[in-house]
Amino acid sequence: MKRGAHVSIVARNQKKLDDAVAELEKVRRNSSQKLNAYSFSLNTAKESADALKAVCEPYDGQAPDAVFACAGASKPMFFVEMEEEDMVDGMTAGYWVQAWTAFAVSKQMARQGLKGKIVFVSSTLGYMSFLGWSSYSPAKHALRGLADTLQSELMLYGIDVHIFFPPTMFTPGYDIENQTKPSIVRETESTDDGLTADQAALAMFKGVESGQAHITGDLITSLFRSSTRGASPRNSWILDGVYDFVAYIATPVWRASVDKKVVSHRQEHHEYLRSKGFFD
Repeated sequence: MKRGAHVSIVARNQKKLDDAVAELEKVRRNSSQKLNAYSFSLNTAKESADALKAVCEPYDGQAPDAVFACAGASKPMFFVEMEEEDMVDGMTAGYWVQAWTAFAVSKQMARQGLKGKIVFVSSTLGYMSFLGWSSYSPAKHALRGLADTLQSELMLYGIDVHIFFPPTMFTPGYDIENQTKPSIVRETESTDDGLTADQAALAMFKGVESGQAHITGDLITSLFRSSTRGASPRNSWILDGVYDFVAYIATPVWRASVDKKVVSHRQEHHEYLRSKGFFD
């Protein structure tokens, strides 16, 4: 909105949409800008296609120039405590919502010959993981696989694909996450300084403007990005080389410290499970 763009936002919760519209209205550049909000679930291909159709209607069916797929929810807990729905919900919220959005948008962009942008949002936990995140991290790793594939494939249509890997973000969702987060998980992630929503959004936007395929907003995630880069494009030959060197030394040390914490927590964890009747 600050740069004069038309903006459409999609979410299920109408109140959150209304609040977002109110915030965006404050930074409107001119009265001719279109700002629309639509309440849709994006859990299936059809729902995502219906949402896209509604978004495009005010523009005579033209696909958006850029789509930011910002979706996901986490419920950290121990794997052995989970129910089937915890695993299914983790993949739906963390992967399928964004995947179905890209599925609909990429088809429309390709058909219309629009050289647009699709931006996914993963997590630092899309590069690595540790205990407590078994319903969340796999979805974020899957997003990376999808983004890396589409970053190559959608070159056929001139469509740019980016993926952002934010660390902890201090949002209402983070407060909900902490309601179920085991203490050992809190302790393990204590080195993550986190970002505000505004800081994360700015880092993502700058990365898209710079043409980065993989975007990070903090040093720790940049180290994991460089050390697990695979065949993804480099952001900077020199800086990524430095990150590679630092991560080569620091990552094994960090991992060893995490494993030590986990092992030392074993007795307390067994007592916790016993109190929950897990062994009955």
